[in-house]
Parts: sequence; C-alpha cells; structure tokens
Amino acid sequence: MKNFFQFISESAAQQAARLGLEGDGKGSWYDRSTKEFVAKTERGRLKFYNKRQKIGKDDPDQTELEKNISDPNFTDPGLKKSEQPEQQAQVAPVPEEQPKLGISPELEAGPLPVPKSRGTLTVAFGRFNPPHAGHLQLMNTASLAAEQDGEIGEYAIVPSRSEDPKKNPLSADEKVEFMRQMFPEHSPRIQNDPNIRTIFDILKKAHYDGYTNIRIVGGADRVKEFEKLANNYNGTLYQFDNIEVISAGDRDPDSDGIEGMSASRLRLASAENDFRTFRSAMPETMRPRDMRELFNTVRMSMGINEEWGIWEMAPKFDQQTLRENYVSKTIFNIGQIVENVNTGLVGKIVRRGANHLICVTKDDIMFKSWIKDVNEAIVNGTEKGGVPADQRLVGTDSHFRYVQSMVPGSTMSNARDFINKYKKRKS
Repeated sequence: MKNFFQFISESAAQQAARLGLEGDGKGSWYDRSTKEFVAKTERGRLKFYNKRQKIGKDDPDQTELEKNISDPNFTDPGLKKSEQPEQQAQVAPVPEEQPKLGISPELEAGPLPVPKSRGTLTVAFGRFNPPHAGHLQLMNTASLAAEQDGEIGEYAIVPSRSEDPKKNPLSADEKVEFMRQMFPEHSPRIQNDPNIRTIFDILKKAHYDGYTNIRIVGGADRVKEFEKLANNYNGTLYQFDNIEVISAGDRDPDSDGIEGMSASRLRLASAENDFRTFRSAMPETMRPRDMRELFNTVRMSMGINEEWGIWEMAPKFDQQTLRENYVSKTIFNIGQIVENVNTGLVGKIVRRGANHLICVTKDDIMFKSWIKDVNEAIVNGTEKGGVPADQRLVGTDSHFRYVQSMVPGSTMSNARDFINKYKKRKS
C-alpha cells in the first residue's frame, strides 16, 4: 500500500478510487454510502468542498436543504439570487474521461473469514481523561445490554490511548489504574491493550475473536459518529451480521450534579487548582486521599501553562474562541495531521469545512470530525508537553530533577519545597 503522504501526488481518479468515492463521469465525486457530494476534478486534481464553496477558500455554511441534495450545482432558492451565478460557475463540473472506480486492493479484499463461534460483544470506548462518577453510567449501560442478550460478561470497557497535556493528560496506564480503583464492579472488564488505539482496532479484534455481532455504547452526542464509521467499513475491515450503537444517556451541561459533570470540566478545575469541584465528581466510594492523588496526577501531567486558553483544554466551554482560531487558520490547516479524540483515528486534513474537517488516515480511511473533537497529533509538534510518564511519581529523584528543570534559577532547597508540598503521605 502506498504511504498516504504520497496521496497528494496522485491523479484525481486515483485519489478518488483509493478513498472509495463514486464518480458521475463528469468530474464530480460522491461518498458511496451517503451519496453526498464530496469533491470534483479540477485541472487533474481532486478538490474537496461542499456546494457553494469558493475555490481556494474554506467551505461556507450549507442550508439544511442543500445538505440533503447531492447535486453539486444545486443552490437553495432561499439564498440571494445575486450569489447564485458565481457559486454555480465555481462548482460547474469539468468533463473528464473517468476510469472504472475501485478501492485499494487491501480494503477491497475485505477481512479474512473466521469461524463465528461467539455471540454479541458490547463495547464502551471512551477517553476517560480524567475518569469521574458520570462514567459509571456508561459502564452500567454496557453491562446491562450484555445481560439482556443472555450472555455472561460479554462486554468490555476500553479507554483510548490518546495522550497530550491539554485534553488527554493521563496516560492509558494511569487511567486504567484509577478506573479499576474507582469502579471495582467493572474492574475485570476494563482493558489495557497497547495494540488497541482506535475504534477500528476494537472492531477488527472482535471480528477475529469470532464475535458474530457488535454493540457499541457511547454518549448521546457520539452515537451518530460511531454508527456511521462502524457501518461504513463493515465487510471491509471486519465482518459482523449486525452492528448496533446505543446511547448511555444525555448529559445536562447546566446541571450542578453528576448529570452535568464532564472530563472537560474536571480538566478546567485541575488547571484552576479547584479541588472542590474536582472532588464533587468523584464516586462516593473513593477515598479522599485517592481523590487528591488523581487531582495531583492530572495537574502534574498537564504541566499547567498560564498561556493556555480554556478553548484548548476544554473547548466545549469556549467554543467561540475555538471557532475564531479556526476561521483565522491559526489551527487545523490543510495538510496537518490530527487525531479524533472520540475514535482515536489519526489522519491528514484534506478539507476544511465551516466547523468540521475531512481527514484521511494512512490506511486510506476517510473520516469527518467536528473541530471541537480533534487534537493536533503529536507528530506535528516539536516537543512533547506535560510531564514525561517516567517522571511523574512524586518523591522520586527523576521527578525532583524534572521539577527543578522547570523552574529557572531554582535551587536545591526551593525545588525540594515544591516536591514536599505534593509528596504522597503514608497511610
């Protein structure tokens, strides 16, 4: 398979074939599953945009009527008539002889057949960064769904392995350790497999483990995303008789209780050194000293930087600033590598929408992400932020040296004072 960075040097037809797009013979390309207009050929290259896109600029907002009509030349009659001639001229298809479409041989071959000797596996995949009492509802939903099938223990809780100081401060090992401590009733089902980084890794493993069906449990705001991705690649990356995606319930952002709690709010509380808010989201069965340990670990892993904005650590609480940075092209530009924090998929940005990105992974899988749900991948950075995983144990020599290195002009005595302030007390 070609390296996906070579993708940009291919012809329009080759790119479209590798992405599984379907052509109309006139230069326009459509998503095979949704029949939505995606791109068209211009000067032998594949250009990604929606209806009314201005060439060389970001996608404009689409009306609901336009979203439901695949014709790239269609313009909502409700828009100003003065805009229509220019917009239609820009999306006029370029006649071009198109070869027969196909997808990459690896994907076209489909998954290897395996004996389907097991029933349904229920999976809850999430970031859990940091974990909190609200996540118990997700785990309970997965457990109850598995029981209704008459199966014993056929469910798994899989934390993502994304790690960055702003949105995913805890490492996978740290998350699993705290989660097993916080939710002992689900502890045996909480997985820690370094080979599972994305939702597709989970589905492929379930396929080769012999499961006939798969059920994915997620928050209400992620059901559609999981449903579309999982079904689009059934028969290509894995094979199940039935794929079901169910919601673990809605979250009320205005609630002061667990219903309104989120990992975003806890990261913000950690950055503001607000232990009271952080503690309120912990399970009642958790010991106070363990709550404090989790709080300190999150703060230390974030490597708090006063220049960070709320939109970087918890975008859901400052979406306006996130949007402003996106529109000004300060973040998420064509060619950058980003990671979807909900699915774990990492891909190259090939199209910027009004508030979303179209990306392609190195395996030629195309996915759409809202800008609030993506991080710039580590490969784009020049250095890793936060505290290295092997230097986070408070009271160790390695941690002491790290803290000292972060304080310009620090002396041995004032660095030790900082260490002692957070040193874990003996029980």
